[in-house]
Formats: sequence, structure tokens, C-alpha cells
Amino acid sequence: MSEHLPPTIDPTAARRWHALLPQQSPWLHEEVARRMNERLAWIVKAPGSWCDWDPLHGGLEGHALVAAQFPQADVHVAETSSARGQAQVRTQLARPWWSPGRWTAGATRFGIPPEGGVQMLWANMALHMAPEPQALIGQWHRALAVDGYLMFSCFGPDTLRELAQLYARAGWPAPAHAFTDMHDWGDMLVHAGFADPVMDMERITLTFPTPARLLAELRGLGRNLSVTRFPALRGRGWHAELERRLAAELAGPGGDAPLALTFEIVYGHAVKPTPRVRVQGHSAVPLADMRAMLHAGRERAR
Repeated sequence: MSEHLPPTIDPTAARRWHALLPQQSPWLHEEVARRMNERLAWIVKAPGSWCDWDPLHGGLEGHALVAAQFPQADVHVAETSSARGQAQVRTQLARPWWSPGRWTAGATRFGIPPEGGVQMLWANMALHMAPEPQALIGQWHRALAVDGYLMFSCFGPDTLRELAQLYARAGWPAPAHAFTDMHDWGDMLVHAGFADPVMDMERITLTFPTPARLLAELRGLGRNLSVTRFPALRGRGWHAELERRLAAELAGPGGDAPLALTFEIVYGHAVKPTPRVRVQGHSAVPLADMRAMLHAGRERAR
């Protein structure tokens, strides 16, 4: 596994996209959140606290689904896009003063949780847009308590395969940066200190009536962060050629079917295990890790 996966992301472009606030969460992100929420049925022990990482892009409807699953749990809302994004998510998730949830549900806190502060971290459709995914996974690991678990989703390498083939036939640079395979995500989870990663994937095909509608949907889902993308804006002539090719090549053999695009969705789940101390001449162990190890030892002794 390369330590630089995914290898084609321009970090400046990634930061600009991350700071761009959506008017509403993309439909596909909300659908993926709904499907990932169904996987929470596998969880035996409900978390006492959980974190939603970057819900503006990940999906506010998805946030509501998870909150309904664990109504008594405290929630940390970690919106890392910008100060404006943090203000926006505070406004959109604020409960009215007359809402019963203000008095019966768990507390809502805004900001990145403290180290070991939550039992579950939910990150929907964020990882494939991160310029340093290994560092981001490390942040998630630090936020989780021992025996806490991560639930995440992202795009896989088959995403936009029809569009990639169209660009290749036209002799254009790739339409998107490379998306990482689920097995490499599993390796990165283990490298960050997670245990028992479970990865699976599915393919979703979306159809569009016109090239303009297809391109509008793609603009809401993300940006081309590839370092090999076109170095400048394209003109009207190129845009017209792109729409012509989309209509001709994505509609199927008959030419009258809707335009189809494939999206590979990767789902991941992993647990933060009790830390182990490597035997060396001199070992330094964080106090929080030492407490977790002592607690685990007492549990096994019972």
C-alpha cells in the first residue's frame, strides 16, 4: 500500500472544495447515508456519544436518521469546512425552544470531540475528497474511545467509469482524481490503529434525461481534484462538445435511453481496540491509553 493514496489529488483544489458550502446535501450522499444507517442495525451496543464528521457535505438528513437511532446519545457535530460552515450547521441543526428534543434527547455539541470523547464516529462520503486520507483516519481514531467504532462511506474506483472512458476516447485528461480501492482503505485503517475492519461495496447507477442535468448533478457531488486535470477553464465550444459526446456515448446503443453513470460506494466499519504497549528499553504511554488498558484488564479478570 502506498502511503500517498490517493495519488492524484491536488491539495489546494481539495481545500477549496472542502470550504465550498453546499446549498443542500447532494441527493446521492443522502441516499448513501440512508443505506449506511441501515447497517447500524448490526451494532449490538448503542453508543453513549457519537460524532458526525462534516455533515454539510455528508448529509443533514442522514444526521437526522442516526440521531433518531440513538436519541439519548450525546452528539458532537464536527464541521471542519470553515467558520461559515460551522455557523450554517449550527443554524440548521438547532432545535426550536419548544421542541421536546431540547429536554429529552442527548446534548449536541459543536466542534471536533476531545481525544477519546465518542463511542461512534460517522463519516459519510468524506474520505475520497481528502488530500491526506491517512491523516484524517488518524484524527478519527484519536476522537474515538477504546472499543468505539467508525462508520464511513466513500466513492470507490469504479465511480464515473463511463465518463472516464469518454474522456480517454476524446484524448482529454481524466475527469476525476483516482478513487481508492476498499482493500487499500482497510490497510490504512489498520495502519492508523483500528482493528477488525469490515469493508464492502455496491454499485449504484444513476440516469439523467439530458447532459445538462448530468453535469449539474456532478457539480453538486464534488470537483475534479486530479493534478492532471485541464490547467485552465474550458470555453463554450469545448462545453458544447462535451454535451454532444455525453448524449451520443452514454445513452446506450439505441441512443434514446437516459444517460447512465456508475457510482461505486465503499462502506467501512472498524473498531478502536485496547492499545498494546510495545516492549522496549523505554516506553512512553499516554495516560488515557494506560487507563483503558487497566480497565480492560479488570474486565477480563471478572
